Amino acid sequence: MTTHLIWLRNDLRINDNLALHAACRDSQAQVIALYIATPKQWQRHDMAPKQAAFIYQSVLLLQAALAERGITLHYHQCDDFAASVDYLVDFCQRHAVDNLFYNYQYELNERERDAKAEKRLDHAGVICQGFDDSVLLAPGSVQTGDRKMYKVFTPFSKAFVRRLHQGLPECVTAPKAREGAPLNIRHEIPPFDYPSDAFDSELFPVGEAAALKQLRHFARQSLLDYPTQRDAPALDGTSRLSVYLATGVLSPRQCLHRVLAEHPNALNDNRALTWLNELIWREFYRHLMVAYPELCKHQPFIQWTHRVAWQKNEEHFSAWKEGRTGYPIVDAAMRQMNTLGWMHNRLRMITASFLVKDLLIDWHEGERYFMQKLIDGDLAANNGGWQWAASTGTDAAPYFRIFNPTTQGERFDKQGAFIRHYLPELKDVPDSDIHKPHEWAKKHHKTLDYPTPIVEHKEARKKTLNAFERAKNAA
Repeated sequence: MTTHLIWLRNDLRINDNLALHAACRDSQAQVIALYIATPKQWQRHDMAPKQAAFIYQSVLLLQAALAERGITLHYHQCDDFAASVDYLVDFCQRHAVDNLFYNYQYELNERERDAKAEKRLDHAGVICQGFDDSVLLAPGSVQTGDRKMYKVFTPFSKAFVRRLHQGLPECVTAPKAREGAPLNIRHEIPPFDYPSDAFDSELFPVGEAAALKQLRHFARQSLLDYPTQRDAPALDGTSRLSVYLATGVLSPRQCLHRVLAEHPNALNDNRALTWLNELIWREFYRHLMVAYPELCKHQPFIQWTHRVAWQKNEEHFSAWKEGRTGYPIVDAAMRQMNTLGWMHNRLRMITASFLVKDLLIDWHEGERYFMQKLIDGDLAANNGGWQWAASTGTDAAPYFRIFNPTTQGERFDKQGAFIRHYLPELKDVPDSDIHKPHEWAKKHHKTLDYPTPIVEHKEARKKTLNAFERAKNAA
């Protein structure tokens, strides 16, 4: 009997899983699955403990879902990617695997691991098949007229939508139950040997059923309001699907097809396209990472920004991390992330801009801290967002475009509802003064248990502009 192995990584679902679907196509083949945890590798990649906990719970549910269909999920833990390749090759030999099926990962370390695995398995006589599963369109398939990767998002997005008009990527079904289903789970997967941190299971319920329920609710109820509500952190105006996409519990194809099922004209409707463009941003950063692998090596896209004289100020960096900068919208946002392992998208831009443009601290420091905290941490999106905020990346905001944290708060949390939720020490400050609480306290002779601003924005802006201008002129 032919044996097919599905090697699972960040594709923790049975629905619309291209590698799993292909592995199960031959009804006569024996299909088994393997998940390899690599805690030391995760540590090097700064995986958040909340994300590790979410992945563990997702793997348990996946094990049960596969067993219902007659597929055993084998589990192994080893230190890193090198050890995982050794184990994979040995596993294939022990189980007489004929064909390996897996979905591509686009980060550099992961691509190098997969290339080594394919080379060794090829020598061992195992046929390997990989799939572009975590994207709508394969990297390299959306290019400029001279066959190069786009460096600016807007033309990439327009070209991407044109491709979707020409033909939609297909969603594939979950595998049917195979002979012998359902299977008894003989060995429960032990907890990962990795720091674990409890996450809010009501905000981020685990499993495919929960992900699909959230997707259906958003597409049906909230999608068309997204353009007007997405920037207000006090509202539940975003999809909150990012953790499912980051861990592969949900595919981008499922998102696209669900939106089109609810709104058939979505590709021509600017309201629906506003959210679909968020999916396309995700694609943009993945395509860029394949075209420019140095992005995985902590390199800025704009080379002269190497020369920016970043400030080393541990006191300021700690204040930013802990939500003690004296700027309410920044502090509330950081406390949201520290509490939930998640931050509203508009706030990610505001806090990143503040670290780089007000404190003049190296964007790499912020990028790493976000990865260490975010339950939806994703290298391509996180790196892309930080380089955008730092004006170091492709399609970056010009370095002279600097967010004013006070006016950002006034614009997107005018009454301070979000701020008060995470900064209860400001509960008595009236709406009109919530973004400048110390001015209110001084005027009314009040004492606040809240820090004064650690920098003055106008002066910090001048300092940052000078630092970028000196770096650009030196180049």
